[in-house]
Amino acid sequence: MARIIENVDGKRKMIKLSTDDIISVIREYQSITYGCNSFSDIRSALSDTVIFIPEDV
Repeated sequence: MARIIENVDGKRKMIKLSTDDIISVIREYQSITYGCNSFSDIRSALSDTVIFIPEDV
C-alpha cells in the first residue's frame, strides 16, 4: 500500500509506492489507454479518469 510521507517544509507530499501499487497503476493505465492511437488520445483518456491508490494506515 502507498504511504504518504510528509514534507518538513509543508510543501508537496511524497507518496511511497510498493511494487504492487506500481503494477496496479501500470495495469490501470494500460486498460485506460488501450486503443489510443496518439499522445492526444492518451491525454484525453487520462484526463477523464481518476486513479486511486490506497494509503497504508
